[in-house]
Amino acid sequence: MDWGNRKDILVFLEQKDGKALNGALECLTPARALAQHTGGQVLAVLMGTDNAGAAEKVAPLADGVLAVTGGDYSDGAADAFTWALEQLAAQYEPAAVLAGNTPLGREMTARLGLGSVQDATALTWDGDTPVWTVPLYGGTVLNDVVVDTLPVVATTRSGAFAKPEAGQAGPVTPVELQVPADAVKVKVAQAVKELSEAVNLEEAKVIVTGGRGMGSKEQFALVEELAALLGGVVGATRPAIEDGWVSRAHQVGQSGKIVAPALYIACGVSGATQHVSGMSGSGYVVAINKDEDAPIFDVADVGIVGDVAKVLPLMIEEIRQRKAE
Repeated sequence: MDWGNRKDILVFLEQKDGKALNGALECLTPARALAQHTGGQVLAVLMGTDNAGAAEKVAPLADGVLAVTGGDYSDGAADAFTWALEQLAAQYEPAAVLAGNTPLGREMTARLGLGSVQDATALTWDGDTPVWTVPLYGGTVLNDVVVDTLPVVATTRSGAFAKPEAGQAGPVTPVELQVPADAVKVKVAQAVKELSEAVNLEEAKVIVTGGRGMGSKEQFALVEELAALLGGVVGATRPAIEDGWVSRAHQVGQSGKIVAPALYIACGVSGATQHVSGMSGSGYVVAINKDEDAPIFDVADVGIVGDVAKVLPLMIEEIRQRKAE
Protein backbone atom coordinates (compact mmCIF):
# COMPACT_ATOMS: atom_id res chain seq x y z
CA MET A 1 0.00 0.00 0.00
CA ASP A 2 1.32 3.43 -0.94
CA TRP A 3 1.07 5.67 2.12
CA GLY A 4 2.40 8.69 0.23
CA ASN A 5 3.45 11.47 2.59
CA ARG A 6 1.04 10.34 5.29
CA LYS A 7 2.81 8.91 8.30
CA ASP A 8 1.24 9.75 11.67
CA ILE A 9 -1.61 7.82 13.28
CA LEU A 10 -4.35 9.70 15.13
CA VAL A 11 -6.14 7.77 17.90
CA PHE A 12 -9.26 9.28 19.43
CA LEU A 13 -9.39 8.32 23.12
CA GLU A 14 -12.93 8.50 24.42
CA GLN A 15 -13.28 9.48 28.07
CA LYS A 16 -15.80 8.99 30.83
CA ASP A 17 -15.57 11.24 33.87
CA GLY A 18 -12.09 12.40 32.85
CA LYS A 19 -10.66 8.91 32.35
CA ALA A 20 -9.78 7.33 29.00
CA LEU A 21 -11.73 4.13 28.37
CA ASN A 22 -9.74 0.90 28.29
CA GLY A 23 -11.19 0.03 24.90
CA ALA A 24 -9.86 3.33 23.56
CA LEU A 25 -6.42 2.85 25.07
CA GLU A 26 -6.21 -0.56 23.37
CA CYS A 27 -6.41 1.26 20.00
CA LEU A 28 -2.90 2.51 20.65
CA THR A 29 -1.55 -1.01 20.05
CA PRO A 30 -2.71 -1.41 16.42
CA ALA A 31 -1.83 2.26 15.97
CA ARG A 32 1.78 1.43 16.92
CA ALA A 33 1.81 -1.42 14.40
CA LEU A 34 0.58 0.97 11.70
CA ALA A 35 3.17 3.60 12.65
CA GLN A 36 5.96 1.04 12.31
CA HIS A 37 4.95 0.58 8.66
CA THR A 38 4.42 4.26 7.89
CA GLY A 39 7.40 5.56 9.85
CA GLY A 40 5.25 8.05 11.72
CA GLN A 41 4.17 8.80 15.27
CA VAL A 42 1.19 7.69 17.33
CA LEU A 43 -0.72 10.80 18.42
CA ALA A 44 -3.42 10.33 21.04
CA VAL A 45 -6.36 12.72 20.77
CA LEU A 46 -8.18 13.74 23.95
CA MET A 47 -11.28 15.90 23.94
CA GLY A 48 -12.98 17.12 27.07
CA THR A 49 -13.74 19.98 29.41
CA ASP A 50 -10.61 19.09 31.39
CA ASN A 51 -7.98 16.76 29.91
CA ALA A 52 -5.20 17.22 32.46
CA GLY A 53 -5.65 13.96 34.37
CA ALA A 54 -6.20 11.80 31.31
CA ALA A 55 -3.28 13.42 29.43
CA GLU A 56 -0.87 12.61 32.25
CA LYS A 57 -1.79 8.91 32.13
CA VAL A 58 -1.93 8.67 28.34
CA ALA A 59 1.35 10.48 27.60
CA PRO A 60 3.60 7.45 28.43
CA LEU A 61 1.56 5.31 25.99
CA ALA A 62 1.90 7.49 22.88
CA ASP A 63 4.44 9.62 21.03
CA GLY A 64 2.35 12.69 21.70
CA VAL A 65 -1.01 13.86 23.02
CA LEU A 66 -3.27 16.41 21.36
CA ALA A 67 -5.50 17.82 24.09
CA VAL A 68 -8.58 19.59 22.73
CA THR A 69 -10.09 21.31 25.76
CA GLY A 70 -13.16 23.49 26.16
CA GLY A 71 -16.74 23.73 27.31
CA ASP A 72 -17.99 22.41 23.97
CA TYR A 73 -16.37 19.02 24.58
CA SER A 74 -18.46 17.53 27.36
CA ASP A 75 -19.33 13.82 27.42
CA GLY A 76 -21.78 13.01 24.64
CA ALA A 77 -21.03 16.07 22.48
CA ALA A 78 -20.73 13.97 19.32
CA ASP A 79 -21.12 16.86 16.87
CA ALA A 80 -18.35 18.86 18.53
CA PHE A 81 -16.04 15.82 18.74
CA THR A 82 -16.60 14.94 15.10
CA TRP A 83 -16.01 18.49 13.90
CA ALA A 84 -12.79 18.72 15.92
CA LEU A 85 -11.54 15.37 14.64
CA GLU A 86 -12.16 16.54 11.07
CA GLN A 87 -10.04 19.66 11.74
CA LEU A 88 -7.21 17.58 13.20
CA ALA A 89 -7.34 15.12 10.29
CA ALA A 90 -7.11 18.04 7.84
CA GLN A 91 -4.22 19.62 9.74
CA TYR A 92 -2.08 16.54 10.45
CA GLU A 93 -2.97 14.53 7.30
CA PRO A 94 -2.61 11.21 9.16
CA ALA A 95 -2.10 7.82 7.57
CA ALA A 96 -4.86 6.41 9.79
CA VAL A 97 -7.50 7.48 12.30
CA LEU A 98 -8.53 4.95 14.97
CA ALA A 99 -11.14 4.90 17.74
CA GLY A 100 -12.74 2.40 20.06
CA ASN A 101 -15.84 0.64 18.76
CA THR A 102 -18.31 2.52 20.94
CA PRO A 103 -21.43 4.35 19.72
CA LEU A 104 -19.42 7.59 19.76
CA GLY A 105 -16.40 6.03 18.06
CA ARG A 106 -18.54 4.52 15.30
CA GLU A 107 -20.40 7.76 14.71
CA MET A 108 -17.28 9.88 14.54
CA THR A 109 -15.40 7.61 12.16
CA ALA A 110 -18.42 7.04 9.94
CA ARG A 111 -19.03 10.77 9.67
CA LEU A 112 -15.48 11.45 8.50
CA GLY A 113 -16.84 10.61 5.07
CA LEU A 114 -14.21 7.97 4.30
CA GLY A 115 -14.25 4.22 3.86
CA SER A 116 -13.96 2.72 7.33
CA VAL A 117 -13.63 -0.59 9.15
CA GLN A 118 -15.92 -1.05 12.13
CA ASP A 119 -15.44 -3.41 15.10
CA ALA A 120 -12.06 -4.87 14.11
CA THR A 121 -10.73 -7.65 16.34
CA ALA A 122 -7.31 -8.21 14.72
CA LEU A 123 -4.76 -6.53 12.46
CA THR A 124 -2.51 -8.46 10.10
CA TRP A 125 -0.50 -7.44 7.07
CA ASP A 126 -0.31 -8.22 3.39
CA GLY A 127 3.04 -6.62 2.65
CA ASP A 128 2.55 -2.99 3.68
CA THR A 129 -1.24 -3.21 3.43
CA PRO A 130 -3.19 -3.52 6.71
CA VAL A 131 -5.78 -6.30 6.82
CA TRP A 132 -8.48 -5.96 9.49
CA THR A 133 -10.46 -8.92 10.84
CA VAL A 134 -14.13 -8.11 11.44
CA PRO A 135 -16.74 -10.51 12.96
CA LEU A 136 -19.95 -10.96 10.96
CA TYR A 137 -23.29 -12.70 11.61
CA GLY A 138 -23.02 -12.57 15.38
CA GLY A 139 -19.39 -13.64 15.35
CA THR A 140 -19.95 -16.89 13.45
CA VAL A 141 -17.89 -15.61 10.50
CA LEU A 142 -14.58 -13.71 10.61
CA ASN A 143 -14.05 -11.55 7.54
CA ASP A 144 -10.79 -9.91 6.44
CA VAL A 145 -11.23 -6.34 5.21
CA VAL A 146 -8.81 -4.06 3.36
CA VAL A 147 -9.36 -0.31 3.13
CA ASP A 148 -7.23 1.32 0.45
CA THR A 149 -8.38 4.92 0.94
CA LEU A 150 -6.30 7.36 2.98
CA PRO A 151 -6.44 7.94 5.80
CA VAL A 152 -7.33 4.41 6.88
CA VAL A 153 -10.20 4.72 9.36
CA ALA A 154 -11.12 1.96 11.81
CA THR A 155 -12.73 1.22 15.16
CA THR A 156 -11.50 -1.68 17.28
CA ARG A 157 -13.47 -3.92 19.61
CA SER A 158 -12.76 -3.57 23.31
CA GLY A 159 -10.67 -6.47 24.60
CA ALA A 160 -9.40 -7.48 21.16
CA PHE A 161 -6.01 -5.78 21.60
CA ALA A 162 -3.79 -5.50 24.66
CA LYS A 163 -3.05 -2.07 26.07
CA PRO A 164 0.46 -0.86 25.17
CA GLU A 165 3.31 -0.85 27.64
CA ALA A 166 4.22 2.51 29.15
CA GLY A 167 7.37 4.19 27.92
CA GLN A 168 8.80 7.68 27.88
CA ALA A 169 6.03 10.23 28.13
CA GLY A 170 5.29 12.04 24.90
CA PRO A 171 4.63 15.80 24.85
CA VAL A 172 1.12 17.09 25.54
CA THR A 173 0.08 19.74 23.02
CA PRO A 174 -2.91 21.96 23.94
CA VAL A 175 -5.20 22.47 20.97
CA GLU A 176 -7.71 25.33 20.75
CA LEU A 177 -10.64 24.59 18.48
CA GLN A 178 -13.73 26.76 18.84
CA VAL A 179 -16.72 24.80 17.58
CA PRO A 180 -18.89 26.90 15.23
CA ALA A 181 -22.56 27.03 16.14
CA ASP A 182 -23.70 25.55 12.83
CA ALA A 183 -21.58 22.41 13.43
CA VAL A 184 -23.68 21.40 16.42
CA LYS A 185 -26.98 19.82 15.39
CA VAL A 186 -27.76 17.95 18.62
CA LYS A 187 -27.14 18.92 22.23
CA VAL A 188 -27.25 16.55 25.19
CA ALA A 189 -30.04 17.64 27.54
CA GLN A 190 -29.79 14.75 29.99
CA ALA A 191 -27.59 11.66 30.30
CA VAL A 192 -29.14 8.45 31.65
CA LYS A 193 -26.84 5.62 32.64
CA GLU A 194 -27.71 2.39 30.85
CA LEU A 195 -27.53 -1.02 32.47
CA SER A 196 -24.77 -2.04 30.04
CA GLU A 197 -22.63 0.85 31.32
CA ALA A 198 -22.91 -0.47 34.88
CA VAL A 199 -21.65 -3.91 33.77
CA ASN A 200 -18.00 -3.16 33.05
CA LEU A 201 -16.74 -6.46 31.67
CA GLU A 202 -13.95 -4.92 29.63
CA GLU A 203 -12.10 -3.46 32.62
CA ALA A 204 -12.81 -6.26 35.10
CA LYS A 205 -9.83 -8.02 36.67
CA VAL A 206 -11.96 -11.03 37.64
CA ILE A 207 -14.88 -12.45 35.66
CA VAL A 208 -17.03 -15.39 36.74
CA THR A 209 -19.08 -16.65 33.80
CA GLY A 210 -22.04 -19.01 33.87
CA GLY A 211 -23.21 -21.11 30.96
CA ARG A 212 -26.06 -23.45 30.15
CA GLY A 213 -24.54 -26.04 32.50
CA MET A 214 -25.68 -23.96 35.49
CA GLY A 215 -29.07 -25.53 34.87
CA SER A 216 -31.40 -22.84 36.19
CA LYS A 217 -31.68 -19.22 37.24
CA GLU A 218 -31.60 -20.31 40.89
CA GLN A 219 -28.29 -22.11 40.41
CA PHE A 220 -26.94 -19.23 38.32
CA ALA A 221 -27.08 -17.25 41.57
CA LEU A 222 -23.97 -19.23 42.61
CA VAL A 223 -22.06 -17.50 39.80
CA GLU A 224 -23.21 -14.12 41.08
CA GLU A 225 -22.25 -15.05 44.64
CA LEU A 226 -18.75 -16.15 43.65
CA ALA A 227 -18.19 -13.05 41.53
CA ALA A 228 -19.24 -10.77 44.41
CA LEU A 229 -16.97 -12.67 46.82
CA LEU A 230 -13.97 -12.22 44.51
CA GLY A 231 -14.76 -8.58 43.76
CA GLY A 232 -15.36 -9.50 40.13
CA VAL A 233 -18.01 -9.14 37.46
CA VAL A 234 -20.60 -11.67 36.29
CA GLY A 235 -20.29 -12.94 32.72
CA ALA A 236 -22.61 -15.22 30.78
CA THR A 237 -22.84 -17.23 27.59
CA ARG A 238 -25.60 -16.69 25.07
CA PRO A 239 -27.71 -19.72 26.20
CA ALA A 240 -27.73 -18.44 29.80
CA ILE A 241 -28.91 -15.05 28.58
CA GLU A 242 -31.53 -16.45 26.22
CA ASP A 243 -32.94 -18.49 29.12
CA GLY A 244 -33.41 -15.26 31.05
CA TRP A 245 -30.98 -15.98 33.88
CA VAL A 246 -29.14 -12.66 33.46
CA SER A 247 -29.30 -9.59 31.22
CA ARG A 248 -27.59 -9.40 27.82
CA ALA A 249 -25.21 -6.77 29.18
CA HIS A 250 -23.25 -9.66 30.74
CA GLN A 251 -22.63 -11.60 27.52
CA VAL A 252 -19.06 -12.65 26.77
CA GLY A 253 -18.14 -13.76 23.25
CA GLN A 254 -18.01 -12.62 19.65
CA SER A 255 -21.61 -11.38 19.80
CA GLY A 256 -21.05 -9.86 23.26
CA LYS A 257 -17.96 -8.43 24.91
CA ILE A 258 -14.37 -9.51 24.28
CA VAL A 259 -12.62 -9.60 27.65
CA ALA A 260 -9.13 -10.15 29.02
CA PRO A 261 -9.28 -10.30 32.83
CA ALA A 262 -6.47 -11.54 35.04
CA LEU A 263 -8.75 -14.38 36.25
CA TYR A 264 -11.60 -15.97 34.29
CA ILE A 265 -13.75 -18.68 35.90
CA ALA A 266 -16.02 -20.55 33.46
CA CYS A 267 -18.86 -22.36 35.22
CA GLY A 268 -20.88 -24.83 33.20
CA VAL A 269 -19.50 -23.35 29.97
CA SER A 270 -19.00 -25.85 27.15
CA GLY A 271 -16.48 -23.73 25.26
CA ALA A 272 -18.11 -22.97 21.91
CA THR A 273 -15.83 -21.14 19.48
CA GLN A 274 -17.90 -17.95 19.62
CA HIS A 275 -17.47 -17.80 23.39
CA VAL A 276 -13.83 -18.86 23.61
CA SER A 277 -12.80 -16.23 21.07
CA GLY A 278 -14.22 -13.62 23.44
CA MET A 279 -12.19 -14.67 26.50
CA SER A 280 -9.06 -16.34 25.13
CA GLY A 281 -6.96 -13.32 26.14
CA SER A 282 -7.61 -13.96 29.84
CA GLY A 283 -4.56 -14.29 32.06
CA TYR A 284 -5.61 -17.38 34.02
CA VAL A 285 -8.61 -19.56 33.20
CA VAL A 286 -10.40 -21.94 35.57
CA ALA A 287 -13.07 -24.16 33.99
CA ILE A 288 -15.71 -26.25 35.76
CA ASN A 289 -17.72 -28.72 33.71
CA LYS A 290 -19.03 -32.23 34.26
CA ASP A 291 -18.11 -33.21 30.68
CA GLU A 292 -14.40 -34.03 30.68
CA ASP A 293 -14.32 -33.64 26.89
CA ALA A 294 -15.76 -30.10 26.93
CA PRO A 295 -13.74 -27.79 24.61
CA ILE A 296 -13.40 -25.21 27.39
CA PHE A 297 -10.74 -27.43 28.99
CA ASP A 298 -8.53 -26.90 25.93
CA VAL A 299 -8.02 -23.24 26.92
CA ALA A 300 -8.16 -23.67 30.71
CA ASP A 301 -5.12 -23.45 32.99
CA VAL A 302 -7.03 -25.45 35.62
CA GLY A 303 -9.90 -27.78 34.80
CA ILE A 304 -12.34 -29.18 37.35
CA VAL A 305 -14.48 -32.08 36.14
CA GLY A 306 -17.62 -32.06 38.22
CA ASP A 307 -21.14 -30.77 38.73
CA VAL A 308 -20.97 -26.98 39.11
CA ALA A 309 -23.92 -27.08 41.50
CA LYS A 310 -21.72 -29.08 43.89
CA VAL A 311 -18.31 -27.57 43.10
CA LEU A 312 -19.23 -23.88 43.39
CA PRO A 313 -20.62 -24.06 46.97
CA LEU A 314 -17.36 -25.73 48.03
CA MET A 315 -15.29 -23.04 46.31
CA ILE A 316 -17.38 -20.28 47.85
CA GLU A 317 -17.08 -21.74 51.34
CA GLU A 318 -13.31 -22.25 50.99
CA ILE A 319 -12.79 -18.67 49.78
CA ARG A 320 -14.92 -17.31 52.63
CA GLN A 321 -12.83 -19.19 55.16
CA ARG A 322 -9.54 -17.99 53.68
CA LYS A 323 -10.73 -14.38 53.59
CA ALA A 324 -11.77 -14.67 57.24
CA GLU A 325 -8.29 -15.80 58.36
